[in-house]
Amino acid sequence: MTDTPHVPVLIDEVIAVLAPQPGCLIVDATFGAGGYTRRLLDAGAIVHAFDRDPDAIAAGRTWPETEASPPRLVLHPRRFSEMVEALAEAGIARVDGIAMDIGVSSMQLDQAGRGFAFSSDGPLDMRMSQEGESAADFLNTAPEAAIADVLYLYGEERQSRRVARAIVAARPLATTGDLARVVRKALGHHPGAPKDPATRSFQAIRIHVNAELEELEAGLSAAERLLGEGGRLAVVSFHSLEDRIVKHFLRDASGARGSGSRHLPVANDAVPATFAAVAKAVRPSEAECQRNPRARSATLRAATRTSAPARKEAA
Repeated sequence: MTDTPHVPVLIDEVIAVLAPQPGCLIVDATFGAGGYTRRLLDAGAIVHAFDRDPDAIAAGRTWPETEASPPRLVLHPRRFSEMVEALAEAGIARVDGIAMDIGVSSMQLDQAGRGFAFSSDGPLDMRMSQEGESAADFLNTAPEAAIADVLYLYGEERQSRRVARAIVAARPLATTGDLARVVRKALGHHPGAPKDPATRSFQAIRIHVNAELEELEAGLSAAERLLGEGGRLAVVSFHSLEDRIVKHFLRDASGARGSGSRHLPVANDAVPATFAAVAKAVRPSEAECQRNPRARSATLRAATRTSAPARKEAA
């Protein structure tokens, strides 16, 4: 892992939501460098932490809490969408809290060899799990239309077709520098501009390679099934696509869809709300953004689990 210090975003607010007590059981669904986990352990909680990145798991195995008897930190080298199955294997059916910090981690961004960022040249990889199709595999083999769709859907790149055409014409691409140069040339790059034009394309390709939005949807559903009554969910997201999924999930789960048209009959198949006390979105203070610029785009959404059966279980 990198020596660059990792600064967890909105950590005070997340810990306040989870309100850990000695002996309570909390899932850190996105372990990373363990920022949330450290604070939870310090409060006396037992933590089951998930991460699909083998580097993060390897670093976590050096923590003394994994060697306690019984262990106070249990690491799961799995996707967080698999948390229900993983905890069932450990004999756990319900937990008191779940924290989710969505997207790429600072450590992954800061390691050139992982290929997530264009700030330094490295292999065009972007795989969180270090397995499966890499960004280079996708960009060098996918049809132009498929690449354009990914750029538009996941990067909200308005000139996605132009960028996709340039990528196909420049194949094969091997490094992050190759991709950044192609995108900048296609869109026009003005040194000193507030935002690099390659940003949206890198985000889109990373999300596609890791199936991040599908994973988020599955993880939220898993959290609904796993949290016990009164359990707390805290989700930090970093861009509008992620936040929209979280917002809509909590809206639907809390029964806050809205009443619809007054000309339509009232539906009689309403499902009991599985989440309540849905908090307003919380964003970092200006002071935190100054300390940690990566916090600027973060949004925290939180809610409390009711006693109603999870919607999939009730279906």
